[in-house]
Amino acid sequence: MADRVVSVRLGAPSVRPAEQRDVPRIAATLTLALASSRWARWALPDDGRVQRLTRLAELDGGHRAVWTGTGWVTEDVTAVAAWEAPGGAPGTTPLPDDVRAALARELPHVHGARWDAVRRTREQVDAARPVGPHWWLAHLGTRPSSRRRGYGTALLRPALERCDAGGLPAATVVSTWAAVRFLRQAGFEVDRAMQSADGELSLWLLARRPQG
Repeated sequence: MADRVVSVRLGAPSVRPAEQRDVPRIAATLTLALASSRWARWALPDDGRVQRLTRLAELDGGHRAVWTGTGWVTEDVTAVAAWEAPGGAPGTTPLPDDVRAALARELPHVHGARWDAVRRTREQVDAARPVGPHWWLAHLGTRPSSRRRGYGTALLRPALERCDAGGLPAATVVSTWAAVRFLRQAGFEVDRAMQSADGELSLWLLARRPQG
């Protein structure tokens, strides 16, 4: 952990790299942020949706980001940004085999009857992602009680600064126009509009060119 980026203070919000001790709170924060979202209602069955979302957030937003060094949180962990970095990116490590195996084993169970549509949509999105190395924003969420404090903007900055320093693009996919508007403020632009594989969810793929 010693070789990770040190905590940085960006105006009011204080942002630091996510640590193993943060995983339960990361899962709770992403659950609160996403439980009523269009994506959650589409991707997760009604039966046990909150529990399914919490397990997904724990694995994909918590363990994956912590172990690879690609997650940032506010000091109180009420806001989270979890990225996937290109292979060999400075300050990051490869995804451990046990975390990779847990994701492969549990994701079909988490998504239940929605897994086929989710899996095919993930393949569709992966095919549309930028060619070549890039940073991928997998999760960005703030608890409702902590919104409008600049946390989201502050949490984006560490990874975007790495993108700019390395001359790499960043990209993500979102399912609301409000998210598109927010990310445009950080330099992202809509690359294309898409539909989920079953045609039930609108998606926008956004990309950001390195700046500076």
